[in-house]
Amino acid sequence: MIATLTLHLRLPACASLKEKRGYIKPLISRLHREFNVSVAEMDLQDKWGEAVIACAMINSDPTVLRQSLQSIEKWIEANWSDGDVWDTKIEVMG
Repeated sequence: MIATLTLHLRLPACASLKEKRGYIKPLISRLHREFNVSVAEMDLQDKWGEAVIACAMINSDPTVLRQSLQSIEKWIEANWSDGDVWDTKIEVMG
């Protein structure tokens, strides 16, 4: 089974795409390193103040997938101070 977590992020302090990358790249690297997930910026690459990133995991147990992605979501909301989480979506596909 595969599961994805999609996060719509708001970056109110960004004044350029270069500055946006400075906020998003460390977040993506940290999520990959801390949670062992695949992570990529998926949409709104041309907008300064918003980003959509997605995390993906594979496992045979859908419960483990959902719990793991929920823990990533909670970690971002508690520890990422460079922006706000506007929306999240978890999908489990079998």
